[in-house]
Amino acid sequence: MADVPDDGGSIVDQINDSEETSPDESNAVARENALRVERNRRRTERRADVVDLAAVSDDEPLIEVPSRTTSPVPSPSETPSSDDSSPSLAMHPALQNFDIICTICVYVHHRSLPALASTCRIFERPALDVLWRNLQSVEPLVKCLPSDLFGVEQGRMALLKPLDAKMWGILRKYTSRVYSIAQSDRLAAIEPLGSLMLSCPSAPASMFPNLRRLKWHADGTHCAAEFLRMAFVPTLLELNIQISSASSIFLSVLSSLGTLCPHLQTMNMLFPSTTNDLLRKTSPFIAQSVSQLHHLEGLFVWDLGNQGNEHLMRLPALQTLWLDLKTSSAWERQSLLRFPGFHDLDCLILFIDNLKHASDFLRSLQVIGSESIGIRFTGARPLTSPSTTLSQFFVILGETCDHDTLTSFSLLESTKVSTKPDILTPLHTCCNLTELLIEHSWNISMADEEFCQLVRGWPKLQVLNISRFVAINDTTIPTFHGLISLLQLCPALTSLTLVLDTTKLDGIDLKTPGDGTCNKHLKKLVLTNSPIDFPLNVALILSGLFPNLPEVDLGCWDSAPKYLSLPQKQLAMQLERWEAVNLFLLGFAVVRKRCTVT
Repeated sequence: MADVPDDGGSIVDQINDSEETSPDESNAVARENALRVERNRRRTERRADVVDLAAVSDDEPLIEVPSRTTSPVPSPSETPSSDDSSPSLAMHPALQNFDIICTICVYVHHRSLPALASTCRIFERPALDVLWRNLQSVEPLVKCLPSDLFGVEQGRMALLKPLDAKMWGILRKYTSRVYSIAQSDRLAAIEPLGSLMLSCPSAPASMFPNLRRLKWHADGTHCAAEFLRMAFVPTLLELNIQISSASSIFLSVLSSLGTLCPHLQTMNMLFPSTTNDLLRKTSPFIAQSVSQLHHLEGLFVWDLGNQGNEHLMRLPALQTLWLDLKTSSAWERQSLLRFPGFHDLDCLILFIDNLKHASDFLRSLQVIGSESIGIRFTGARPLTSPSTTLSQFFVILGETCDHDTLTSFSLLESTKVSTKPDILTPLHTCCNLTELLIEHSWNISMADEEFCQLVRGWPKLQVLNISRFVAINDTTIPTFHGLISLLQLCPALTSLTLVLDTTKLDGIDLKTPGDGTCNKHLKKLVLTNSPIDFPLNVALILSGLFPNLPEVDLGCWDSAPKYLSLPQKQLAMQLERWEAVNLFLLGFAVVRKRCTVT
C-alpha cells in the first residue's frame, strides 16, 4: 500500500474527526439527496426565463449525513445553488448502494484515496478502510500525526510531547482499520513510535483491534518491542518475524505471545546470520510462547532443544512444521530418553547442513507421524560427516517415519548432490507412498534396472518427479525400456517427470511399443532435457504408451539451470524437436478421434 502523499498533507488535514455513519444511514441519505438534486434540476428548467434565479429559488437543501455528534444546520450559503443543479449532478443509482461504493474504493489508486475520503461522508468510511487495511510499513502511522510531535535529538528522532485525547481518537480511527502490517526494513521512526505506544492511555489491544497478519523483518530492539507489544493482539492469526539480533526486552515480549495472541495459527520465526549463543539464549523464550499456542497450525522455527522440541510435539493443532536443523550444533543430547515424536502432521520439512546432527535428532524420536516429509540439504558441504553417511541418514529416517502414514517424500532444492538411487531403498517400507519428488539439484545416476529397483517398492505411486534436469554427459539415465517397466510397476501414475534417453530405440516396436502396456490416466509428462534424435519415432512411442496424453509439458525449459553441459544452440535445437513431438501428438489425437467417431 502506498503511504499518504506528502504533497497532499496528512489525512488529519483532509478529514475531520466526526464519528462515522452506518452503511444504512449513508445509503438512505444518498438516495434522498439524489431525489432532491433531480427535483432541483427540474425547477431550474421551469425557471429558465427568470433573470434573478437566487431571488426566486426554492431549491431543497441537501441533507447532512446523520451523526451522533451535534452538527450545525447548513446555512443557505452552504446549500448547492441552482447554478450547480444540472443533470450531471444527479447521483447514479449505483452510488446509492454502499457495497458498490466499497468496490469502487478498492480500485482507486492508493494515493487518491485520502482525497476521495474527504470528498463526502458517503465515501469516507470505505475509502479509509481500503487506505489503511494493509500497511507496507508503520511509517503512515507517523505521517498522520502532527509534525511538531517529533524532533531530532542527538541525531535520532524523538517524541517531544504526548498526544492529547483528541489525537489519540484520530489515531485509533485509522489503526482500527488495519488488518495487516508488513515492516521489511529498518525505520528511523520506530523509536519515537515505540515511545508513543508506551504513552497510550488505553489497553494495548485497543490500538489494533482488527489486526490479522504481522510481518516484522526489521529490528529486534527495545523500541521495536514497545511497538510489537501493541500489535500482539488476540485477533492476530499470522506472525512472521525475521531479525538478526534481539534485545532482552524484545525476547520478553516474544515470550508473551501465547497469552497475547492465543488464536495464532501460523508463525515463522527466523534469525538469519545469528550465532549459536544467541539461539541458545532465544530458544527458551520462543519455546514458552509456542507451548501456549494451542491453535497453531503452521510453524517455521529452528531446533529449540530438548524442552522446546517436546513442546512442539504436544501442540494439538499443528499440521505443518518447517524445522531448521542447521543450528543443531546448539542442540545437545542431554539424555538417552527418546521423545514420543510427532503425530498427525500433514507435512514436516527439515533443513539440514550436518548429517550427524540431523541423524541425532531423528534418533531422539520414536516416530514421525507425518503424511509428507521433505528434506533440504543446505550449506557448502552438507553431506560430509566423519561419522554419518548419506545412506546411514536415510536408514535412520526410514526407521523413524510412520510406514503406514507417509504418502509423500521430497528431496527439495538443495546444494548440488550426486548420488545413486539405492540411498532411497530404506523408504521401501513406506508401501503407501504416492508421491516421490526429487528436485533437479539431485543428480541421481541410474540405468534401467536400477530405475526399476527404485520404484519397485512403491506400487501406489501417482506422482513421480526425478531430477528435472541432469548433466547428460556425467549421468546415466534410463531409456524407454525403463519407462515401460515403470508403467507395469506403478500403474496409477498421473504425473511423471523424468530425464529419458530417447535416442536408444533398440527393441522398441513403434506399432506396439509396450506390448499392450499403457497408461490412460497420465495427465502430465515432463521430459526436460531428455536427448532426442527423431521426433516422429518418439511421438509414436509416447502415443502408444500414453494414448490420452495431449502433449509433453515444455514449460520447465524456461528454468533450465546453467550447469547443463550442452551449448545454448544445442539446447535450443532439442527444444525445437520436442515441440515437433507435440505437433505429432496433436495430429495423432485428431486421427484417433476421427476413427472413434466413424
